[in-house]
Amino acid sequence: MESVRDRLSGEAKRCFDPDTDSRDAEKFSEAPPNKTSFSALLRKLSKDRNSIFLLMMLYVLQGIPLGLSASVPMLLQAKKVGYKQQAMFSFVSWPFSIKLIWAPIVDTVYSRSFGRRKSWVVPLQYCIGTFMISLSYMVNDLLGDQQTPPSILVLTFMFFMLHFFTATQDIAVDGWALTMLSRENVGYASTCNTVGQTAGYFLGFTIFMALESKEFCNAYLRWEPQETGLLDLQTFLFFWGLVFIVVTTGILFFKSENRERHAEEKDGVLMGYRLLLQVLKLPAVQCYALGILTSKIAFAAMDSVTGLKLIEAGLPKENIALMAVPLLPLQVLLPLLISHFTAGPRPLDVFFKAYIPRMLFGVVFAAILYWTVRLGTSGTGELPLYYYAVILVVFCVHQVFVCSMFVAAMAFHARVSDPAIGGTYITLLNTVMNLAGTWSGTLALWMVDSLSFKDCEGVTDYELDCDTLQELQACEAAGGHCVTHLDGYYVESAICILIGCVWLLWQRRKMQQLQSHDESAWRCRLN
Repeated sequence: MESVRDRLSGEAKRCFDPDTDSRDAEKFSEAPPNKTSFSALLRKLSKDRNSIFLLMMLYVLQGIPLGLSASVPMLLQAKKVGYKQQAMFSFVSWPFSIKLIWAPIVDTVYSRSFGRRKSWVVPLQYCIGTFMISLSYMVNDLLGDQQTPPSILVLTFMFFMLHFFTATQDIAVDGWALTMLSRENVGYASTCNTVGQTAGYFLGFTIFMALESKEFCNAYLRWEPQETGLLDLQTFLFFWGLVFIVVTTGILFFKSENRERHAEEKDGVLMGYRLLLQVLKLPAVQCYALGILTSKIAFAAMDSVTGLKLIEAGLPKENIALMAVPLLPLQVLLPLLISHFTAGPRPLDVFFKAYIPRMLFGVVFAAILYWTVRLGTSGTGELPLYYYAVILVVFCVHQVFVCSMFVAAMAFHARVSDPAIGGTYITLLNTVMNLAGTWSGTLALWMVDSLSFKDCEGVTDYELDCDTLQELQACEAAGGHCVTHLDGYYVESAICILIGCVWLLWQRRKMQQLQSHDESAWRCRLN
């Protein structure tokens, strides 16, 4: 299962766990249970209540570093770092998109006496907790201040390692969930993942951004204004690092693991990689992977750059984070509704019906950014209430198309995956889809400054393009001010939409034809 990285400044990323089998979505789309069936459900879950609580806790903890990593770009944007620096930091999210590379090792290498999953969960969570506490002592220095620019390279390395540990822990916890819960309740593992990671991400992103903001705290949480928020990143990292260590110690001493031997243990690491190679050799998988890996270029500027540009234009970063609150119910309900339309033999039809409207939202978000800039330069100070109402409606409608594409892809993955190696197969397809958004988002951030036209006005002795924080500071120190003549975001949005149109002409028919392929086209032939 993949993380719930619903960064509002990105594509409001995913509605629920990207590695959840879409058959779970169909299961949740059933009619609400009546009172009797609900009571029966509670009795059914009661025997696993301790395991469900532990899984929830593990996934909540997993969401905390992910939420914090989503907060850092907003903190950096408030410090006016360049978009190439933002692109560099975006590499921290890559471990979740490439974790399949080392997943077979986590599944097959362990200490039998300690436990197959505890062999990884316990040391990894101690690493995460220790790492967060250590990082808390240096993070304020790494973020820089008015005199010192942020240390982007070191920040990227530190949070990349945090993501690496968390992604590896995710592999182990996902596997443990299958044996921790009884057979009749194992289907609720994906629910624990969805609810837990969403809650953890909400704590690490929305709650942190609100409590870190002095404007929010002074307006809603204090009687007398102060110059700082209730906490900073250092305090938040230290606190959750301690929580990681305490929870992990409890797991170490009080949670035993089911020692039942499973068939997949016999395969070993080499067989795991052999299965991946065999799947990748299938022409149908290669065709689908090529289409999916290039499909999200059309949304790259909109998903990865819009939120940062809105902050640059004057939208408070804590307000962007708080908009996630009303979006949460929508993110839960939409998959349930959409799964009715993707349950048939052609789920990718829904994918392509949502593709064009989602692509055209690039124009909508460009217009919103232009509107935000105009409001910010009108001299009114605060953005009006109707502005937030419009933004929220746009985000909600956009989320409908994001979820439609996501649920459709998940349904297709579940339909074509070879049951004999279902776990490896579906995880590979999901990894390809996640990587599509990761690489295109990083590239979009990297190109914004290159497509922008800025200069330092009021200074004749310097030729500064104001692309980086250092150049901005040099311009201001020389008595000038940076002026943007052409914002690369608008250029990039137009390029992305154009590429999206070309992609539709190139890949639409090919990918839709994949739905008509015989089952044998998707099956591996192993001895």
